[in-house]
Amino acid sequence: MKKQAVVISPQDNVATVVDDFASGTLIHFFIGGSEQSLQLLQDIPLGHKFAICDISPSANILKYAESIGISTTLILAGQHVHVHNMESQRGRSNK
Repeated sequence: MKKQAVVISPQDNVATVVDDFASGTLIHFFIGGSEQSLQLLQDIPLGHKFAICDISPSANILKYAESIGISTTLILAGQHVHVHNMESQRGRSNK
């Protein structure tokens, strides 16, 4: 199987694609040594993330086993995860 997406840690709830993929694509990735697959619900551009499980509103977006932001809405498995449905918590100032 050609690698289509990367999951860094088994704790992650997103994967990063290694090419452009169209909505409806059945995409394959590994979590640890276990191959997983799911159907993309939206187009995902190269280098962008998609949810590998449903992510509740206000939940942490986990990549590298670290929170990279907070979901602003329900994100379904297979949906694009980006600025339209998450808010970054890094580099923010409370000033």
